[in-house]
Amino acid sequence: MAAELRAAVVGVGKLGALHAQKYAALDGVRLSAVVDVDAHRAREIAKQSGAAALADYRALAGTVDLVSVATPSLTHHEIASWMLRAGIDVLLEKPMAASLEQARELAAAAAANRRILQIGHLERFNPAILHLRSILHAPRFIECHRLAPFTERGSDVDVILDLMTHDLDVILSCTDAEVVAAEAIGVAVLTDRIDVANARLRFSDGMIANLNTSRVAPRRERKIRFFQHDAYLSVDYEARRIQVYRKSPPPAGSVYPVISAEQIDLDKGDPLADEIAAFVQSVRTRTAPAVSAIDGLRVMELTERIKSSIASADSLA
Repeated sequence: MAAELRAAVVGVGKLGALHAQKYAALDGVRLSAVVDVDAHRAREIAKQSGAAALADYRALAGTVDLVSVATPSLTHHEIASWMLRAGIDVLLEKPMAASLEQARELAAAAAANRRILQIGHLERFNPAILHLRSILHAPRFIECHRLAPFTERGSDVDVILDLMTHDLDVILSCTDAEVVAAEAIGVAVLTDRIDVANARLRFSDGMIANLNTSRVAPRRERKIRFFQHDAYLSVDYEARRIQVYRKSPPPAGSVYPVISAEQIDLDKGDPLADEIAAFVQSVRTRTAPAVSAIDGLRVMELTERIKSSIASADSLA
């Protein structure tokens, strides 16, 4: 029998509480503690699993093997870097950090301390995205729409780090090509940070990606579409559905190809449970995580380029 791993969750708001539930239900793992600056909230979540409720993450030193950090984005660097130096493996919710410099420091800390650092890009575990990889072949154009009504959660950073980062990670995970150009525009609406953004990316293989992101939209939409030589693929992240349109050779007597349509409805699954199980497996086997610090850095580097493009556009306005 493998030794039981001791887990903790730092930050038990809505998402952190879900992390705690998944650890508590996982075989071979004991949820030892939950940590939150809101002592009442920590106690409420802790009593559901019998974990200890703590107010200071530094009290975890020497008591746990792995931790999820699900605190506000601006605290990711401080908390995750402390955990890595303390010899604790970390599943760090996205965004990886509030800046590229901080993200690089976290990647270096993980390497220096020989710790697992997995970045919480949850869409990687979405059943629709997992299935997509079997039918996606050299896309030429990608279009994303990620829209949401406003909530305070995540508003400590701009919408690029808050929401667009999901689609950036999915796109980067689908290609080895490098981004050679990035043009973007963004505006602040309800906060003093960018709330609506559009980015157009050109890759070294000629592929183009266009991303539209808003956290002040009247409705919720999370879709990504791929255009490739033989098909058009439309993915609904939330419905776990892929619509596939393919062209066949023209029938006799016609010069136009025939378009066939197929809808693939996938099991809803539990992406967060799968993400945490993958992290635990990485910790147990000391193998590279499903979404590594290098993956996280690629996303952070791209967000910096997008924000620089927006700043340049603003300076010309």
